[in-house]
Amino acid sequence: MSLVITAEPIPLYTKDGVVLVRGTRVPLDTVVIEFKQGATAEEIAQQYSSLELADVYAVISYYLRHESEVETYLQQQQQDAKQVREENERRFPSHGLRDCLLARRQLRNKR
Repeated sequence: MSLVITAEPIPLYTKDGVVLVRGTRVPLDTVVIEFKQGATAEEIAQQYSSLELADVYAVISYYLRHESEVETYLQQQQQDAKQVREENERRFPSHGLRDCLLARRQLRNKR
């Protein structure tokens, strides 16, 4: 019997502009960042129980083969997140929020 070698699809898909690992809600960003911080594929799979070990290896392999494209995508994701954060801070300023919440707690505790 001979071994039949077939191409496996990359376990990634895009939803609403975010690249996710197939069958999960774990973004590509998460796997790549963990890997870049020194986590092994086994550690990543243990930390995110919805990920299959083979898929983690495939995602890491994809990252290593397409590093510049993935890094560009990650930078764009960070820029988008920064814009959303800035917009939220502009629309809902948090200046004095902590003091307000603490004062509200003190009033509630006095009752």
